[in-house]
Order: sequence, then C-alpha cells, then structure tokens
Amino acid sequence: SPHPLFNKVSTTIIQAEKVNRLRNEVQIKHEEDYKEAIVTIKNDLRLTEGPDIKESLQDQIRHWFIECRNLTGTFPDYPSIEEGGSAIIFSEKTTQQVIDDIIASQEEEEKNEKKKEKKKEKKPKIAKKGKKGTKGKYKEEDEEWKMSPSVFLHAMEEENNIYKEMWMNKDESWNFPQDYDPEMIKEEKRKELKSEIRVQVDELMRQELKNLKLIVDREKEHPAKTGKKKGKKGKKGKKGKKDKDLTADRTIESLYKELVEEGLLIPALKVNLSEFIGEYSYLGTTLRQVSIEPMPSLLDVRQLITLYGILPLGSAAVHEKAPLVKSLLLVGPAGVGKKMLVHAICTETGANLFNLSSSNIARKYPGKNGLQMMLHIVFKVARQLQPSVVWIEDTEKTFYKKVPIAEKKNDPKRLKKQLPRILKLLKPEDRILIVGTTQRPFDAELQSFCKVYQKIILVPRPDYASRYVLWKQIIQRNGGDLTNALNISCLAKVTDGFTQGHIVKVVKDVLTDRRILQQAHKPLTAVEFIMAMTSMNPVYKEEEESFKNWYAKTPLGKKRVLALTGGDTDKAKDKGKKKGKKEKKEKKKK
Repeated sequence: SPHPLFNKVSTTIIQAEKVNRLRNEVQIKHEEDYKEAIVTIKNDLRLTEGPDIKESLQDQIRHWFIECRNLTGTFPDYPSIEEGGSAIIFSEKTTQQVIDDIIASQEEEEKNEKKKEKKKEKKPKIAKKGKKGTKGKYKEEDEEWKMSPSVFLHAMEEENNIYKEMWMNKDESWNFPQDYDPEMIKEEKRKELKSEIRVQVDELMRQELKNLKLIVDREKEHPAKTGKKKGKKGKKGKKGKKDKDLTADRTIESLYKELVEEGLLIPALKVNLSEFIGEYSYLGTTLRQVSIEPMPSLLDVRQLITLYGILPLGSAAVHEKAPLVKSLLLVGPAGVGKKMLVHAICTETGANLFNLSSSNIARKYPGKNGLQMMLHIVFKVARQLQPSVVWIEDTEKTFYKKVPIAEKKNDPKRLKKQLPRILKLLKPEDRILIVGTTQRPFDAELQSFCKVYQKIILVPRPDYASRYVLWKQIIQRNGGDLTNALNISCLAKVTDGFTQGHIVKVVKDVLTDRRILQQAHKPLTAVEFIMAMTSMNPVYKEEEESFKNWYAKTPLGKKRVLALTGGDTDKAKDKGKKKGKKEKKEKKKK
C-alpha cells in the first residue's frame, strides 16, 4: 500500500501555483490599464497638441512652395496619396535641408549634361577596348573567394542601437510594479497623430497649391487623356503576358481535395531534425589542409538542411533576406536518411508536402494538357498554402540518359522539360522548395540535372563517431538498457559501412516486447545485433567514392575544388595539355 503522504500535494507546489495565479492577475490588470491609457493619451494629445501640429505642417509646406517658386520659377508638383504625400518630401528633414537637396539635384543634372557632351566629342578607341578586356581576365584570375556581407547584421545592429538608446540606461526605480510608461506611449501616439493630421493637411494644401498656380502662374488644369490611354495599353500588355488561370472557377478547398485524392498531396511524417543523429567529423579539417575534399559529416548535412530548407521556409523574414534557394538535391546511398530529411523539413516548418515522383505521377493526368493542369493545380495550392515542399523521389529517373524498357510505360521523363520552366515561374516571395532525392545520380544527364537543382547535398554513410551515438540512442529509444555487457564501441566498429536505416531495422528486430521484458535477468549483448546484421548488405567504400567522383564533375563540385586549390587546377590542366601536345609532336618527328 502507498505511503499515507503519497497523494498529499507539497506546500512548495501550492505556493508556486499561488504565485503564478497572482502574477497572471497582475498581468491582466496591467494589460487593461495599458489599453485604456493608449486611448486616453491619444485623445489628450489630439486636443492639446493637434492644432499646433496642423499649423506647423501647413507653414512648413507653404515655405516649400515659395522656395521652390523662387529657385525654379514654377510651383512644384504635390506628391499624390499613393506616393505618400508631403511625408516623402519632409521625411526627417527641415525645410532648409529640402531646399539644399533641390539645389544639389539641379547642379548634378547640369554636370551630367556636360559629361554627356564631352563623351560625344571624344572618339572611341579600339586599342583600349582590347586592353580593358585583358585587364578583366587578369582580375578574374586574381579574384579569390570572399564571404559576402551578412544581410541580417544590419538589422541586428539597429535593434542593438535601439536597446542602447532606449533601455540600457533607463531609470525604472520609480516603476517597481512594472506599469506602463506614459512618456513612451506619448512618443508613439504623437507620431501616429502627426501622420493622421498630415493626411488632412495634404488635402487642404493640395487645393491651396492649385489656387496658387491659377492665380500666380495662370496655369489651367488639363485632363491627362493621353496618359490614361497609355496606361490602359500597358495594362492590357501585362495581362497578355500573364499565364491564364486554368482553375479560376474553382476554390482552393476543391483543388486541395483533388490533390489529396490523387495522392499528390501527402501527409508528412512527424520527424524532427534532431532525430537525424550524427557527429561532426574532426578529420575533415585536417584533410582539407592537404587539399583533399572529404565526405561531409552527418552534422554538416543537418546544418545545410537548416540553412537551405528550414530557415527560409519557416521564416518569411529570413526568406526575404537570405540567398534564394528554389531547389535542393539530396544524394546518397539507400538508408542514409534522405526521405527522413524531407519529412523533417516539413515537420519543422509546418509545410505541405507534394509528391511529384515519377512513380507517383505515372498514369495520372495523361497527355500534355493533363500534365499542364496537374502542375498548375499543384503550384497554385502550394503558393496559396505556403510554405510548401515539392518532393521528387528517385529524381534521376526524370533525367534518365536512357530509359529502361521496364519503365517506358510509366514515362518517367514527363517533368524533364517542365521543371526548369517551373523554377523560372517561382517568384522570390514564394516560400516553395523543390527537393529531389536520388540513390543513382550517375544514371541522369549531368547538364540538365544540375540546371534544375541549385544546391546539392551529399548524405554519407555514418562514420565511427556517428555510429557510436546512433547505436546508443536508438537502443534507448526502443526500450533497451545500456549495461556493461553491451559493448557499443565494438558494435560501432563492426558495423562500418552499414547505414542508419540498417541500424534502426536491426534494433527494432532484436528489441521485441518479449526481449525488453527479459533484460532484467538477461542483459543485451553486441552479438545479438551483429547476428541480425549478417543478412544485410553494407555500403562499400567504392560506392561512396562513386558518389564523391560524381559530385566532383558537377559545377558546384568544380567550384569547391577551385576554392580548395586556390585556382591551381586550371594551371595543372593547361600544363597537362601542353605536355600532351609536345609528346604528339615528338612522335610525329620520329
């Protein structure tokens, strides 16, 4: 029977719950007070400071009218509502600064006109052009890889400066209950009030400017008929260029339902990126120092998936500022976790998963019109419900060099011509990522393959450190107990060449419900797992090398080699060519 105090709640827990409850009550009260203060402070400002703001704005704009008239001889054109009105002219500038800007722009225009006249007088020299071309070549050769400046650093610095100015040295000794600061609310609401009053002032001053033009300059308003016609023509031209909406009469819900029924929109498995277990390869850095490019570690793969997939899809702010990656290719042998990574991207970002694999789209939407309709529906739904991931499993089939006889019926190359067009149609604001996975990239045409996929990630078989962590974590996740009888280091060494998929399958096969219950009197041993692996085929080093060699032939791989060697590869190739030519000449002489 349980202890009599077993079900009794601890006094510390009671006290903690009480504190939480009181904190919530105070937070709710402060929120209500803050909302009331926003309304009352704004109304007070409107009554006390509103008339003064209106007067100062009118005086400022009138002064601008007169100064422009004195400088240019005519009254300026008042900015329209769409452009932002007078806010554009006086954005954080005094009237004197605006006048200085006008004078400076006039001087610049005069200088540019003089330069153009001088250029016309000068005759173009042919010899110089040739020299410039050679200079450009030398510059390209001398240029080394440089890291581009961070797009996010500027935003971080701005936020840091705001913190320093506003919060760092702020004295809040008077505000112990952490109530709202009326001065801060006044600053915010003053800006809002000014922008509201500016709209009213703009309407008045726009009319005043028209009256001034009529009285002083005797300018009459002419309706801009020609401009309107041009605008209409331009619009018609734009409409003609846009692709027709093939499903304009249908709702997104009906299109979504159709894709689910056809099996093109599938549910993503709930897998987190943290479940892709792997360790960093410390040997890789030493190999790079000797100009040898190693296979990426599993931790590198996880980092690249985060950079190219998860962050841009998950955050609209990151997607706007980060380099645009529309397509991603995961290359590696079977069982290394390519499919898992695709599902992990969807889980981490909440993205929809569209399956456009050649085996999945076979005999669906037949014919050219059917294919066009399918792609239209898929990408229309993907745009409306972004973020979205378009997955193409065994993507090498889409780019086959020669289609096998057994697969000719399924027409695996249906998407070959369409994929480059789709990538062009994807706009920078579209959070859509095309992800391809392949076990046999060598079967595909290299040129067309690399045109579609912007980034290529090699997913290797796990090394010793990764296998050690894999065995430990997967055994524990499946209910296994780690004891001294189980030599994990031995397991990691013996299973060299076996993938994550092999290890997961073996652990699940060995750790049955019955075996888990027997662990108390019969602990797990390494032999049990090794015996279960005897029937499996590992990934040999030669197979992994073939993936590495294939990657070296791709444009990305060539750039990588150039970055490592510092451009020595080109020189080596030139030397090789020269040697070959000399040998041929010597043979001919003999």
